[in-house]
Amino acid sequence: MTSNSLQAIAVFDIDGVIRDVGQSYRRALADTVEAFTDGQFRPTMADIDAIKAEGSWNNDWLASQEFVYRFWESQGRSRAELALNYDELVLFFQKRYRGPNPEDPSSWTGYICDEPLLVDRAYFEQLTAAQMGWGFFSGATPASANFVLTQRVGLIDPVLVAMNDAPEKPDPTGLQMVVDRLEPAGLQLPVIYAGDTAADMQTVLNARKIAPDRRWIAVGILPPHALVDSATRDRYTATLKANGADVVLSSVTELTGDRIRDWH
Repeated sequence: MTSNSLQAIAVFDIDGVIRDVGQSYRRALADTVEAFTDGQFRPTMADIDAIKAEGSWNNDWLASQEFVYRFWESQGRSRAELALNYDELVLFFQKRYRGPNPEDPSSWTGYICDEPLLVDRAYFEQLTAAQMGWGFFSGATPASANFVLTQRVGLIDPVLVAMNDAPEKPDPTGLQMVVDRLEPAGLQLPVIYAGDTAADMQTVLNARKIAPDRRWIAVGILPPHALVDSATRDRYTATLKANGADVVLSSVTELTGDRIRDWH
């Protein structure tokens, strides 16, 4: 297949889409909030869903910090009074998520090592066979994203824009960067962005404002924890649709090359 034969471009978020982070990132977030509130508050999955639905807390470190601030404010303390050390909070989080040596991927022993994968390499091979370009735009750190994509899924040098490579979602800059790296010169292909949060869907809405002549499709993916019962599923689906999802799927594997071609 030549690059000029591409039919569309599919870009994927990672957390909740490629890997299940319910007992890793979200567990580390809850651990961090519990530690920095002196054990008085531990957010539930529903609490985390609610703050993510606000669309401003895609970064789990910042979400952790915001939970801590809100808890202490509810106890009558101001943010200025707390003087919360963000770097200490991030380090605590990373040691839970990655392990005692968070900067050395070869020695990671934390929650990241036990994340269930939601796709395998064959999924991306079928996208390629269906003439779909594909890449990743994630708020995860480059080290964490590369760990799952290359060491766990087995992809070779995937196109990736991760934390600090571009402004945080819902700014669409990172999404456009992935498209620019995948799209042959002279073409303007439809772009699908698959993600599991309000910020992901808002990223597509913002991309349409910047590049209205391109077809942008927002695909909401329900993360595993949203599938535990019908009420949670319906609530999560409604949040994604309210934030711009054109379609909501129960798993990213439902987003096949044939399905994308039908939207072309």
